[in-house]
Amino acid sequence: MVPLLVRGPAWLFQWRAACTLGAFVQQRTWAGVSRIPGLGGPLVQRGSSSASSQAPEVVLTRERYPVRRLPFAQVSEDDLAALERIVPGRVITDPEELEAPNVDWLRTVRGSSKVLLRPRTSQEVAHILRYCHERNLAVSPQGGNTGMVGGSVPVFDEIILSTTLMNQVMSFHDVSGVLVCQAGCILEELGRYVEERGFLMPLDLGAKGSCHIGGNVATNAGGLRFLRYGSLRGTVLGLEVVLADGTILNCLTSLRKDNTGYDLKQLFIGSEGTLGVITAVSILCPPKPSAVNVAFLGCPGFAEVLQTFSTCRQKLGEILSAFEFMDAECMKLVELHLRLASPVRAPEPLGVLQLLARAVLTLGRPCCLRSPCLLPLPESPFYVLIETSGSGAGHDAEKLSDFLEQVLGSGLVTDGTLATDQRRIKMLWSLRERITEALSRDGYVYKYDLSLPVERLYDLVSDLRARLGPRAKHVVGYGHLGDGNLHLNVTAEAFDVSLLGALEPYVYEWTARQRGSVSAEHGLGFKKRDVLCYSKPPEALQLMQQLKALLDPKGILNPYKTLPARA
Repeated sequence: MVPLLVRGPAWLFQWRAACTLGAFVQQRTWAGVSRIPGLGGPLVQRGSSSASSQAPEVVLTRERYPVRRLPFAQVSEDDLAALERIVPGRVITDPEELEAPNVDWLRTVRGSSKVLLRPRTSQEVAHILRYCHERNLAVSPQGGNTGMVGGSVPVFDEIILSTTLMNQVMSFHDVSGVLVCQAGCILEELGRYVEERGFLMPLDLGAKGSCHIGGNVATNAGGLRFLRYGSLRGTVLGLEVVLADGTILNCLTSLRKDNTGYDLKQLFIGSEGTLGVITAVSILCPPKPSAVNVAFLGCPGFAEVLQTFSTCRQKLGEILSAFEFMDAECMKLVELHLRLASPVRAPEPLGVLQLLARAVLTLGRPCCLRSPCLLPLPESPFYVLIETSGSGAGHDAEKLSDFLEQVLGSGLVTDGTLATDQRRIKMLWSLRERITEALSRDGYVYKYDLSLPVERLYDLVSDLRARLGPRAKHVVGYGHLGDGNLHLNVTAEAFDVSLLGALEPYVYEWTARQRGSVSAEHGLGFKKRDVLCYSKPPEALQLMQQLKALLDPKGILNPYKTLPARA
């Protein structure tokens, strides 16, 4: 086994980029804080009494939400002694150490667990669950705790089962690209590991510096590479899972084709730890592309965003790897809270020929599409980030210049920046990846992760701005346009029951009328378990309840999550 770096209080690298005289200025800020979604800016200093004293205390979940504790046993001194024998020296009961894992990173839900366990092996997880099953003790599995829906923290006093120390790479095949690793490996560390060997992780998230691959699989995370490489349901080849009674289910195959019986791993992908605890993953990694380009473009309207996407698919074809969009409000918040400036501003619109000439000239070297001597222009209503990945720089440059010629000439795009070197590519991606962080600094955030028909993707944002008026600080929309995935966020100074009442169930009813999904990639967790009925029929809900009862008859695994409180 090859150990991956375990990060305690992680040192964060915070990008602050500004486009000055046609080039980015990079600043670094280091702080002893734990990683959060984004490229790393600090939100809360985990495990630090000084930081926690500055932030308002998160209300206990049981006090904010109408939820009752199920009749599970409570942890006794005898239980602590028994658990200490299973994982000696890794039973955490210190209230200060338990503060951070009891709270989700968005600081919207908080449990009251008094015990956290840190197993290193699947056998230790099996012993823990076997004991908890016999004693009727509820368990809350936890990876990097970067979830958006309260699925990774306890609701009451469930035992927290952390995969932090399960961080070993078990094998990697440099011909097939199949990686087998423990569930606690950090996604970003896995990315570095396979990139050193000429491959790429098929999954990329803003939270990659903290999230665990086991948690990614358990929530069926989508992310930024979904358009190119598809979902984890396709790239995950096998799983090792520990069931509620301690049984180890070893389906950790590395085969791409195995048509023997039911594909059991699919039960656990997206189950959010309610059917079993994922302890190891076998995943197929694609070859690392040798030529990568990122274009950050301004569009005058959402109709133009849609047309740009259509043109992008036609012109770029097989080299298109990502197509993200964000509105002007997102960029304002990123600039306000994170000091990241938009790279596509100039004092007056350039002519099509000027823009195109600069675009063609800059393909193959890191420059802006526009003249470096221009000063800022009023923002665009929408922005798109387009990434291409291929094996030939010249081939990709030709396709990209053809695409730019068409979108610039037709007025679909009014300004833009192009990057081909890794440093500036990361800077452009940070504008998209750190939107979540910027929103969290704007106040209390009501978050919605929706799948919608692409042509209706932004209608809900405009509708809510009119519906909520001044009651909301900001209503913003961004997301994975290529996947039909809208991240709708509403910010307010503080949690407001009346504002929540104006949002729900209105947002879910609106989504259901479009035959959309109330959760595109974040899962259901605790916050959305009771809105599953807007996306699934009663027959499907009943079957899910039956599967839960079969695999976890006592209901000890991640209770109060995923499935509705009432059948």
